[in-house]
Amino acid sequence: MSDADLMKLYSQRILALAADIPGADPLPAPDAQAEARAPLCGSTIKVALTLDGDTISGFSQQVRACALGQASASIFGRHVIGCTEAQVAQLRTELEAMLKGGPVPSAPFADYEVLIPARDYPNRHASILLAPTATLKALAEVH
Repeated sequence: MSDADLMKLYSQRILALAADIPGADPLPAPDAQAEARAPLCGSTIKVALTLDGDTISGFSQQVRACALGQASASIFGRHVIGCTEAQVAQLRTELEAMLKGGPVPSAPFADYEVLIPARDYPNRHASILLAPTATLKALAEVH
């Protein structure tokens, strides 16, 4: 990867998101928890959720990932409260499609557009998908 490629991929906005990940404080009594790992790079995320019916009312995450995975977790953590399992599943599908050349995910997750440059780096896609993947695993525990 050239220096120009690195500059394009690790923009200031991505690095700022990676440095400010919401949900770092553990939830005192989560309804569900799960962990996901990206096998190629070893990035991991652990999430914990509280629910109000079918809606996510509390969210925490422990992120051990590259800057792209951290930026993704940051975007996800800013918008996941108030979402349902169906909305998280839709985001994951839309995000995976975006990484393969499709459109940016719909609101409230349109901030993922910052990760469009990662399309060219498929070995990073699993890390970018960790937050919604782990959240869907946690939600599956509840059902």
